[in-house]
Order: sequence, then structure tokens, then C-alpha cells
Amino acid sequence: MKNAPLERRGPTEDNLPPRFTDWFAVRGWTPRPHQLDMVRLAAEGKSVLLIAPTGAGKTLAGFLPSLVALAAAGAAAETVHTLYISPLKALATDIHRNLQAPISEMGLQVRVETRSGDTPQNRRERQRLRPPQMLLTTPESLALLLSYPDAADYFSGLRTVVIDELHAIATTKRGHLLALGLARLAAMAPPARFVGLSATVDDPPMYADWLRLGTSPVEVVTVEGGARPQIAILNPDARVPWGGHMAQHTVPDIYNAIRQHRMTLVFVNTRAQAELTFDGLWRLNSDNLPIGLHHGSLEVEQRRKVEAAMSAGKLRAVVATSSLDLGIDWGDIDLVVQVGAPKGVSRLLQRVGRANHRLDEPSRALLAPGNRFEVLECIAAQEAVAARELDGDPPRPPCLDALTQHILGCACSAPLDRDALFDEVRRAAPFRDLSRRDYDDAFDFVATGGYALAAYEKWRRLFPRSDGRWEVTRPDVVRQYRMNVGTIVEQPLMKVKLRGGPVLGEVEEIFIQGLVPGDTFIFAGQLLRFDGVRQLHAEVSRVREAGDPKIPAYGGGRLPLSTYLAGRVRDIIADPARHAALPDDVRKWLRIQGLRSTLPGADRLLVEGFPRGRRQFLVAYCFEGRNAHQTLGMLLTRRMERMGLKPLGFVATDYVLGIWGVEPARPWQVEALFDEDMLGDDLEAWMDESSMLRRSFRNVAVIAGLIERRFPGQEKSRRQVTFSADLIYDALRRHEPQHILLRATRQDAAWQLADIRRLGDLLRRAKGRIDYRRLDRISPLAVPVLLEIGREQVMGRDTLDELLDEAAQEIIAEATRL
Repeated sequence: MKNAPLERRGPTEDNLPPRFTDWFAVRGWTPRPHQLDMVRLAAEGKSVLLIAPTGAGKTLAGFLPSLVALAAAGAAAETVHTLYISPLKALATDIHRNLQAPISEMGLQVRVETRSGDTPQNRRERQRLRPPQMLLTTPESLALLLSYPDAADYFSGLRTVVIDELHAIATTKRGHLLALGLARLAAMAPPARFVGLSATVDDPPMYADWLRLGTSPVEVVTVEGGARPQIAILNPDARVPWGGHMAQHTVPDIYNAIRQHRMTLVFVNTRAQAELTFDGLWRLNSDNLPIGLHHGSLEVEQRRKVEAAMSAGKLRAVVATSSLDLGIDWGDIDLVVQVGAPKGVSRLLQRVGRANHRLDEPSRALLAPGNRFEVLECIAAQEAVAARELDGDPPRPPCLDALTQHILGCACSAPLDRDALFDEVRRAAPFRDLSRRDYDDAFDFVATGGYALAAYEKWRRLFPRSDGRWEVTRPDVVRQYRMNVGTIVEQPLMKVKLRGGPVLGEVEEIFIQGLVPGDTFIFAGQLLRFDGVRQLHAEVSRVREAGDPKIPAYGGGRLPLSTYLAGRVRDIIADPARHAALPDDVRKWLRIQGLRSTLPGADRLLVEGFPRGRRQFLVAYCFEGRNAHQTLGMLLTRRMERMGLKPLGFVATDYVLGIWGVEPARPWQVEALFDEDMLGDDLEAWMDESSMLRRSFRNVAVIAGLIERRFPGQEKSRRQVTFSADLIYDALRRHEPQHILLRATRQDAAWQLADIRRLGDLLRRAKGRIDYRRLDRISPLAVPVLLEIGREQVMGRDTLDELLDEAAQEIIAEATRL
């Protein structure tokens, strides 16, 4: 376990055994106060939230009490003493590697093993028969372990549960399933205590309460200090594109930065961006530098090779997505590059913290914005980091589909006492206020499918025994649960296999369906030719050159702009005094905007209307993120149709919403369009009519076990899942509109897809503060959103016409002509 050289802070406390103090002393280290506090609090049986900056020895602090306890126990029984849960498989692997040093060097008789979806089946079986004292796993693997008949015995000796990077999972649907699993562990092993670790917590009391699974409060240990990261914007004087988000113009500067540093971690926001950036770097790699690629769709062996090579210092750089942005402890990294805007302060700090990984040395990072709005967001992120201000998501309502999955998982382990399980579920923080009605409806769905589906034997999964407990009806229910466990619902994937060679990874099935033999695409850092589909996999061959290769895109790949950074971006734009420090391109862009129209006010909403070709455009500078803007676009087009404005379509970015139609909007219509009453009847009507609820229902149905995507030896195609889900969705709406899964769907849509909360904040802020500018042509700030046209659209019922197809340079020339 890496622990950077420490300043001396006085004598070691008595509760740390000599073997451990000697181990620290041999390295010239002194245990830090928070590490000793963790040992003391463990001896008192208290649960703890540890908030410590990168490089403070946070992970060692989390494991130190367990190592002390296991050392004192000697050759303990073969039961799991400490369970470590990570949101990333790579992080668990890294922790496993780092734990070996103190264990072997102190001669501790402690076995540490990892378990995840990548763990071979034979090792999983061995772990169940002979559990390690420390098991490092993921939320999904924990849910699987809890579904086995011997789960209560397996975890009976559990004394510590460590949840790493707590901030990254607590407010997500995975976090809700994990919280339910922790409540189950607390019931199986009452002495167990729960430890949360994080470097970027914006609301400590909320996260401490998340860890509280009993009546005792959770202690919060906060480590202050740490060197402030040094974050710069890559080549700020370079020409900055108007639109786009791939930031390919920055690749030459990124390559030069890699050449000047020992080891660089290049973070991107999407897997497609990872492939494109890696390919760009290799095309420039005249020095033949060893550069790796890492993202979740690559085959596990390739990911492990990259991780091992990075840990051994054999690589000069790795291009990675969020698959590596949490807690990986590679001390030789001396630079982090963020390609594209960071989309949040906490996310940026997490990634920047991978560099140096020492408390007393600053992490160094370069931001490579992809367009002019992203330059402003990068500056906003710099300011927020300097001010030590974090952002994060608030708690979300209890995820009812995760609840139904958990209920079935518990039943797979042992017969259920319905009332006792309700009490247990309400120990989990996200479900403390769960109503008995929601619980009973969820339980009834698991047992019978609910009123509308009760006649079908397929969905009768539980039956009441004579003793009042509920038992699984048949073995295939258990098998299907274990094959479909988890809350991550991706589009169906297809393996990509080299002709006569290994599997390279997986891409979305819909991408493969759009290819014809001979098409080329970039994947796994290679240029590939699609040869055809063979035995349910895409067969490919390597090629050296291709005219226009495609890049696989993945659903849900874009990160939403955080509310906090959005506010700072508005502040920068609204204050001309701050523009002098901006890059030349961006400063001139804003100056011409002020001359042609006006700048968006910090606490106001700027809306512009202008003609272009045969279209009338309405552009709103909302800065509330793509999700909120997409919902707003849907709602506004409905209102515009009722007003006779004949909308043709809209496009949303993280910063701006653009709508085009036939008729121009008048000032009084603009005020009415943005009235916050749209979140009432308009929202309800739109959600009922749109495909949004259907998409959300498919995900909810998969998580809740209504639609099984995986079967032994096969996986349903996207078309099959959609067809099944749509049939059931329509049946439930007709016969049981208050079905628990329809309620879960509406809740999920409002929270995750529509981002109603942020939309409501926007409309309240804009009330009485709308600046409407009617222009004779496009404004400079509107250019980026018009360049996005064609990616998503909504056509009016009565109007249909061709979309704009003018070249980008023509749009820019028009916008900047004074």
C-alpha cells in the first residue's frame, strides 16, 4: 500500500501494535492522526466517514483497523472479515495489488482476493468454499453473493465493510441497490461496522447518514490540507473551434505534453472520444512512445494488461474514460490531461488527483477544451478548484425497480418474512421513508407480477408457505435473477473478434447493424474492417488505411454539465471585465456577441429570435445541461405548436437550446413559452405521449426482472427487448396504470432523463427576467448550437421540410459580420 513520506507528528498511539509501528518506522513514516483515529474508532465499534484529500493515505486508513484486528486474531477461521466495495473493477484490482506490500512485509496471515464480473468461475466457486479474510468486490457481485443459500453463514464473521469513493455511487441507482445490500449485511452480521472513503464530498452529513444502518450516528473524520492542484488550460492561445466536443485540435499539444512528462493519464468523457484521441496520438507518435487505451468495452485481458503496464511504469500515457478516474494509486503519474470540459468540480478533482498522489505535492493537470463554451467551463472549473468548492448530486427518491430486484435476490437466498424484510429495507438510507404501499406493491410484483400480470405463470416467482414466509417458485427464477443482476442497463452489445484471432471487446449491437462488409471503424486502438457477423459476433480484420473510418458511440456516453459550473459559466460571460483574461478567439467571440445582440445575464435568461433561410430560430441560453434542455425543447415545441409557430425541430447542448420553425415568436409569446406552469399539465401530457417513458420503462423492466435480457447461452437483441417491453408497457397502461413499475418509470424519467429539478430551477429563475432579442441574423453565441442541427429533432404534426444544410463557415461568417 503506497503511503507517501510523512512529516513527523509525534509519538504513535498505544493502540497500534508494535509490528505496525515498526513497519511504519522502517520506511521513515509516522502514522497520520486520521489513520490512528480510524484504528481507535474501530476498537470502539463505530462506523466512520473518512474525508481525506488525495495522497493522505486514505485507503491505508480504511484497511489499517482490519489488518490490526486480523493480526491479533492470528490464524483466524476462514470467513470474510472485511468486505471492500468499489464502484470500479480496476480500483479493486489496484487495491489488491497495493495491500500485498504491508501484508507480506509484516508477515500477516491474511488472504486478500478480488471478485467481480471478470473473476473466472473456478475462482468464484473456490472463494465460496474457502472465503478470504478480505474480499474486494463491486455492488453487483455483492448482490450475487447475497442471493446464495449460504449467504448468512458466509457473512456471519463480517466485521468491517469499506465503501470506497462513496460520493461516486451513493446517489445513483447502483447506490440504492448497494444500500439495500448493506442493510442485508447489517442484519446478517450485527457487529459489522461501515466505513466510507472519499476525497470529494460536498455534503458530509448526507453521506454520513447514508452509512448509518443502525441507531448510532456515524463519525466523520475530515483531513484538512493538502497541496492545491495546479490546473492549466492547454495552449490557451491556440485557435478554438466554434462547436464540437471531441477536441481533436488539441491532440498535437497533448502529444507534446506526454513527451515532456514521465507518465500521463489522458481522461476523456466518452468511449468514442477515447478511441478517436488514442488514434490521433498514435498517428503523431514519431517517438514510438508506449501509449495504452482503457475503457469499459475493451476485453478484460486488454484492460488488465494496460493496468499492469501502467503500474509497472512501462507506459508513457494511457487514454482512459471514467473506467480509471476513481482512486487508482499509480504514484509515477506526473500529469493528468482532461480532454473536453470536466462537467463538474468533484469529477475534475477526482481525475486530477491521479497525478502525483501525494499529500504534500500538487497534482498537475491540463484541460483541453473542445470548443469555445468548453473554454469558459474549464475556466469556471479552475476557479472552483481554487476556491475549494465542490458539487454533487442531491439524494434521489427510492428506486423502486432496485427494490424489486433486491426483494427477489433475498428470496433466492432463503424464504422471506415479508414484514421483517420491510423493516430491514427501511434501514437503508434511500429507503428510510419508503411507504408501506410502495413496499407491498413491489413485493406483490415480485411474487405475482401485480394485478394485470397475475394470470401469467411466468411472473409468479414467489409463493407463500404454510409458515407465512415466501419462497421462490422454481429453480429457473433463481438462475434468471443471477444472470440479470445489477442496475447498469446498456444497449445490447456484440463482441468484436479478429478473424482467426482474439476477442477485442464489445460494441453496441445497433452500431454493428449499421455496417456493411467492407466498412472500417476504429476500436481497441486499431483500424478494423467489418467482415460480417459470424456466430453472434462481429468478425473483423486489421487494415492499414481507410478513407473515413467510423467510431463506435455508446448510449449515455455524455456527462451532464453540473449546476454549479453552469452558474460560474454564466457569471464569466455576464462580466465583460473578466473577458480580458480569456483566449483571443473567445474574447472576440463574446465582444461581437455584445455588439450584435447582448450577453446573457448572470441571473437572467437571454432568448434570441432570428431568421435563417426559410426558417425562424429561437435560441435560449439556459446553461442547465443537455438533459434539462432536451426536456425543455420537447415542452416548448408543444407550446409553439399550440401558438401556431409550427416548430420543425430542436437541438440541445449543455449550454444552449435551439429551436427552428416556420413562424417567428413575438415578445409576449416568449414570456408565455417559458412560464413555469409547463411543468404541470404540459409535462404530464408530453410524458404520456412521448417515447421517453417507453425508453425508461425498458430499463426499469430489465432491472426489476420483468424483462430478462440474458438467458443461458444467449442474449436478447435490442429489438426483442424493445418489443417485449412495449407490449407489456401498453398492457399495464390499459389495465393497471398505477402498477409499481409504471410509478418507477415516471419517477425514473423525471429524475434521470428529464432532469425536472434543474428545469424547474431554470423556469423560476427566468420568471420576469427574460431578455428577448429579435435579430436580423444569427448571433455569434448561437453558432455552436446550429452546428449541432440534425443530431436530434422533433417534427411538428402539420409541417415537414428539409433541415438546414449550409456549411459551417457560412454560418460563422454571417454571425460575425457587423
